[in-house]
Amino acid sequence: MEHNQQHNKRNQPEDMATTTATATQKRKRKEVAVFGNYRNYYGYRIGQNLEEDPRLKAMKKEWFEGKDCLDIGCNSGVITIAIAQKFNCRSILGVDIDDARIQDAYWTLRKAVRSTGAVPAGVAKSTESKNVTGIENHEAESPKKPANIDCTESHHVQEANLFDIVSFRKGNFVQNWHLGENTSYDTIICLSVSKWVQLNWGDEGLITLFSKVWRLLSPGGVFILEPQPWSSYYSNRLVSETTRINYQEIKIRPEDFQDILLDKIGFRMVEDITSSASGRKPGFNRPIFAFWK
Repeated sequence: MEHNQQHNKRNQPEDMATTTATATQKRKRKEVAVFGNYRNYYGYRIGQNLEEDPRLKAMKKEWFEGKDCLDIGCNSGVITIAIAQKFNCRSILGVDIDDARIQDAYWTLRKAVRSTGAVPAGVAKSTESKNVTGIENHEAESPKKPANIDCTESHHVQEANLFDIVSFRKGNFVQNWHLGENTSYDTIICLSVSKWVQLNWGDEGLITLFSKVWRLLSPGGVFILEPQPWSSYYSNRLVSETTRINYQEIKIRPEDFQDILLDKIGFRMVEDITSSASGRKPGFNRPIFAFWK
């Protein structure tokens, strides 16, 4: 019996370590994304045997082809890169508040480049270090046209260096994103971001988002917005004390966004493009709107 007691004592630290490790793993699995910056967010939504994000079906090639584009809240960059490849945009910049998601986005970009075989080994690292420099308070730079690229050719993305077209930057678009004097974009997308803006910065943050988009858009430019339903705000209201307080004070509901954008911000027309994304899977069944400046 004494031998068994000694054996049990020797095992106790190991058992406690195993229990602690298990608890730590559970906490990691319950990681809270205060800004909606979920890791593998697109894997969660697209992991349904889908070849591409169904929302791409709602977007028209003429909105992107040969155009300078901005993706607000790009997460891991999956849809940012898909737009560059499918619609042949001249440039596209993905912005996200989370540095970890920006690093994920560059990993996704390197993977996409390797799959096309367009860039020799060693190019990706040097290009990435050049593009990841602009952090929180960096002034937004004007998009630059890649040299010697004919954006009218459907195969130009495979022939060109994808790193010349796609870039990513960490930044808080609502609070610390300074608009460069000569910065403008032809198309700006903002997919499943507006809820997190309101929960973290209230109605004032939402108006700031819309106003900055308006100022950044070129005349005739298009703003593609996918707002989350009001019911989903309730589900995420307790991710932080800030979101709890802001949730109680929100006055502008998603159904009011069109009136705000048209009557107060100044967009001249809107089109509901949701039906264009026919056959969308669960997780993608949110309305999508295109607003023209």
